[in-house]
Amino acid sequence: MSRRLTKTLQDNSPLASHGTTDRRNSEQGAPFDERRLDHLLAGVSEGERDSIVESALRQYFNAQALKPYQAELIKMQSHLESTGRKAIVLFDGRDASGKGGTIRRLTRYMNEKRYRSVALGKPTPNQRTELHMKRYIEQFPHEGEIVIFDRSWYNRAMVEPVMGFCSRSQYRAFLREVNGYEESFVSDNKTTLLKLYFSVSKAEQQRRFERRLNDPLRQWKLSEVDLQAQDLWDEFTEMKYQLLQKTHTDNNPWFVVRADDKHKARLETMKLLLTQIPYRGRSRKLDFRPDPEVIIRGDKEVARMEKQRRKHGQFKR
Repeated sequence: MSRRLTKTLQDNSPLASHGTTDRRNSEQGAPFDERRLDHLLAGVSEGERDSIVESALRQYFNAQALKPYQAELIKMQSHLESTGRKAIVLFDGRDASGKGGTIRRLTRYMNEKRYRSVALGKPTPNQRTELHMKRYIEQFPHEGEIVIFDRSWYNRAMVEPVMGFCSRSQYRAFLREVNGYEESFVSDNKTTLLKLYFSVSKAEQQRRFERRLNDPLRQWKLSEVDLQAQDLWDEFTEMKYQLLQKTHTDNNPWFVVRADDKHKARLETMKLLLTQIPYRGRSRKLDFRPDPEVIIRGDKEVARMEKQRRKHGQFKR
């Protein structure tokens, strides 16, 4: 969509109507009505109208493409409830990599009583004196429940060491101990642990940060870490390599999600969940195979990163 078209849309938005004679409607955040729409359409060219139509159709078809898999997620959720099984899904990775948007599409039609999305804030002073894993374990699922962590205990292996929020010894101790903890989590043979690392290119991350900065509806997403993520790109990449190398195991593997294309990341993440968490009644008409260009096992990503470093002298992503 062109800059001129974007400006036209913004100028005709209810949010831009303060100072006009229709002050009552503007203060209430009045929706677009037919007259405003006619005025808007009169101000754009035929080519720009085509751009609007294309954008709307793309959004519509992307949403429709997700629905069969969202229906399967409901089946999966019902199976977990009826069998008393549990699932823990970790969404970790780069800032602005689409974790939150994927979680929202994933859970949109789920039974809200049988899943929880958990995004823990900074630990309290008391929590800082306790076992790092404790506050996450306290959020674990009951029988028949799914818990999704929007950032998990792996903050200790990514954000905290880069930003100086933990000591070097705390970081090393975490990497030594975390695999053992995770083995105990799944030892009941009822719990599935799925670990997802969302990855974006540096250029795409910068583009998304700029959008957040300039969009009043997204500015709240900018955090202290976001503001430094580009400058600390190489440091976060090194943490990613160490994370995958040391905590990808046969029983609890990592899956890297290439998320520059948000729609593909959302669709392929749904497919991955539906193949990693067993359930009855799976559709025979749908293709559940994740795209190998979007979903990459952690050990393969490690091998790819090592090849890049040998060839270029550094990690590229």
